[in-house]
Amino acid sequence: MITSKLPNVSTSIFTVMSKMAAAHNAINLSQGFPNFESDPILIDLVHDAMKKGYNQYAPMAGIRALRSIISEKVSTLHHRTYNPDTEITVTAGATQAIFTALGASIHKGDEVILFTPAYDCYAPAVTLFGGKVVPVQLKAPLYRPDWDEVASKISTRTKMIMINSPHNPSGMLFSESDMRALESLVEKHDLLVLSDEVYEHIVFDGEEHQSAARFEALAKRTFITASFGKTFHNTGWKMGYCIAPETLMKEFQKVHEYNVFCVNHPIQRALATYLETPEHYMGLASLYQEKRDAFLSLIKDSRFKFTPSKGTYFQLLDFSEISNAPDTEFSEQLTKEHGVATIPTSVFNEHQQDFKQIRVCFAKTQETLEAAAKIFNSI
Repeated sequence: MITSKLPNVSTSIFTVMSKMAAAHNAINLSQGFPNFESDPILIDLVHDAMKKGYNQYAPMAGIRALRSIISEKVSTLHHRTYNPDTEITVTAGATQAIFTALGASIHKGDEVILFTPAYDCYAPAVTLFGGKVVPVQLKAPLYRPDWDEVASKISTRTKMIMINSPHNPSGMLFSESDMRALESLVEKHDLLVLSDEVYEHIVFDGEEHQSAARFEALAKRTFITASFGKTFHNTGWKMGYCIAPETLMKEFQKVHEYNVFCVNHPIQRALATYLETPEHYMGLASLYQEKRDAFLSLIKDSRFKFTPSKGTYFQLLDFSEISNAPDTEFSEQLTKEHGVATIPTSVFNEHQQDFKQIRVCFAKTQETLEAAAKIFNSI
């Protein structure tokens, strides 16, 4: 017998809601995956790489061609150059990159500040490595960070601040002033940062993604994680990467090597070629903004209230004028009685604080969005 290292962790809400959606034949707007196909060009590139024999282990850090094109992309977009030989690692998705960064840096008793609502892989990973989660609750409806509150949570045991922008589930963006405030705090207290930037290319209304790479002092102490799966509609491929200064990446790779060692070789070959055309990722913002705008237009006369998402492919819907039920109960009712599955947001909040909001994924076909909107409008 063993004693659980995660005794308070239950089945992921994404698993619960997707299973419920399948059981009740509901439209699944819960789990964050597109229901449309990825680019046939990329699929063909993977097939070609397999046919050419790239089916054995890749180099531990990833193939040089992919690391180089990642470096070029970051330099073009954020004006900072990361050495592809010493500062970039290709990973099995961003979740593995996050887990590895925490494994490389968090010791027993270290405190990690993170903003809630938070993606559900953060806290368990901190706990597994002996760290203590120190939450800072963002408030509905705008979910803006309060940097005075963050400062008040910093102690002598604080080791890291975790951020996520564009933010899941709220769709909020960290502004340049937010990043400057973060930079000031981590410099003053000599802290590390883990910046989850998986939705880096999905930003709306002319806004810019403020990567930690753009800020000198932040870049020197930050692990940045990103996801090809989110970017190119292939979440099942589990492909991502981490960039960090050499001193941090050296420790990251020690954990990476003895965790997964390396990741999918033919997909790396395909991505290295696909990324040579920037339009493949630079066009994502307009694609998803069109979907966001179409969906919100379809439900504008419903009883749900909303503030348009600023990034990601998620939208929060406020149901407070419809029901006083807990959001978990309301989501269950939507699935079982109305045929559309969503995510209750309280599960991501400190003490499961309930703002009467559900999260929907609009990375869906127009047909799916129209069918879901018809249901929302009928409630």
